Amino acid sequence: MGVPERLAASMSMAEQHEYLRTRFSRRTMIRGGAVTLGAVAGGAFVPGATAQAAVPTQTFAAAETVDGSLVAPFGRHLAFGDDPRTEIGISWQVPLPVKKPFVRIGTHASHLSVKIEAEVRTLFTPAGVGASGNHTQYYVHARLTGLKPGRTYFYGVGHAGFDPADPRFAGTLGTFTTAPAHKEPFTFTAFGDEGVSYHGLANNSLLLGQNPAFHLHAGDIAYADPSGSGKTADTGFDSRIWDQFLAQTESVAKSVPWMPAFGNHDMEAWYSPGGYGGEEARWNLPGNGPDRKNLPGVYSFVYGNTAVVSLDANDVSFEIPANLGISGGTQTSWLEAQLRKYRAAKDIDFVVVFFHHCAYCTSTAHASEGGVRQEWVPLFEKYTVDLVINGHNHQYERTDVIKGGKVARELPIGATAYPESDGVVYVTAGAAGRSLYSFTAPLSYEGHVDDVESVASFVNTKDGKQNETVAWSRVRYLDYSFLRVDVAPAAKGRDTTLTVRGIAETGEQIDHFTVSRKAK
Repeated sequence: MGVPERLAASMSMAEQHEYLRTRFSRRTMIRGGAVTLGAVAGGAFVPGATAQAAVPTQTFAAAETVDGSLVAPFGRHLAFGDDPRTEIGISWQVPLPVKKPFVRIGTHASHLSVKIEAEVRTLFTPAGVGASGNHTQYYVHARLTGLKPGRTYFYGVGHAGFDPADPRFAGTLGTFTTAPAHKEPFTFTAFGDEGVSYHGLANNSLLLGQNPAFHLHAGDIAYADPSGSGKTADTGFDSRIWDQFLAQTESVAKSVPWMPAFGNHDMEAWYSPGGYGGEEARWNLPGNGPDRKNLPGVYSFVYGNTAVVSLDANDVSFEIPANLGISGGTQTSWLEAQLRKYRAAKDIDFVVVFFHHCAYCTSTAHASEGGVRQEWVPLFEKYTVDLVINGHNHQYERTDVIKGGKVARELPIGATAYPESDGVVYVTAGAAGRSLYSFTAPLSYEGHVDDVESVASFVNTKDGKQNETVAWSRVRYLDYSFLRVDVAPAAKGRDTTLTVRGIAETGEQIDHFTVSRKAK
């Protein structure tokens, strides 16, 4: 992306961002067709503002708008607001500039009476930053509030000349359902490392069949930056990959809130010092994290009886240190405060945490991240987190119940874990679509169990890779897959349960286990 390799190796993400900003000066950008550099803040254009403003994206007058009836929205994706019972974010793209974008919403497809204005976040990538020529992307967002819990709504996105209430465009309508006001059974899905591929498409088609209330994407989303090292010298960066990715996932994300955490391939240094300016343009995520400017992928939400926490493991990664320490410790402090709050809440039974780098994995590629073990695993154990979901390693692996780095309880396929007394279960679900990695130990999964006493692996530490021999690797599967999680509030006289299933791209079940808690 423009920083020489010899320089990038010794630079932080912020330093590389500044280098690129200096190299691609305003004069250079005007020559490429851009006329103004600034940032959108509070809905107003601020001349001369930096990319660290509230919406750290660049606004350019790239071309005059065209006839709106000739421009169709694409790449629709939903995300919860801070309260999934009453708030939803609707996002989409348009291929060309449009006037007066908006969302229509109603409780029936024929009654889209409420019209809500939308915000355009324009992202310009000049020629020389990666593989493409000058490329402008127009991301559109609307935040809906004051919705009714447990209600299904119809919506359509449009702009001047393209009204979804017009019968000609009725095929573009979508639906979403807000979170319930009370505890009730529901399903969610999860995976990491999808990218753009036939396998990603196959997994997406299976996701819809699970009827999930929401979907978690544990980092490495589109792979526009194939390097993943946080070094801007990677000439393979291509912002257009995001157009393909959002079109690929639209079949799911237009009706199922798609909640991402950010991985190492999601750091794109051109757009902002921390590499997340592009992500801020594309996503409209909850804003309740500790640092929206530096950590836009850190947030939490509650759905029914389950709290979900999204973390940014780039902040604690020894393996890929481009953003190591970016939060100055505030993310870990915030995490503990969230876990303490959720464990004290009378209506919350389960706490699920997801992020990119693996706490426990035996992959030959990345294996385990020592920074996660050092900073967060003690908190997971202290507050008895029920399930940790990771990506990063492109395979499926599930641990026994772990406490203090050791097996606290063996968890064969079909068994039950009791986090209140035992420990934490970790699942690597990084086989959503990218090329697969490998294991040193034999595969072992449902219908093909091959238990071994120990597995040779390593952990990434501040001093480099450290070899380790582990006994906690229980399930290992090497093909494309995702997670399905079924949450069941306590029935009379029974515990409340969370049932986790590994589902292969073929539709076969490769793993299942249950997490059980006493009803509150």
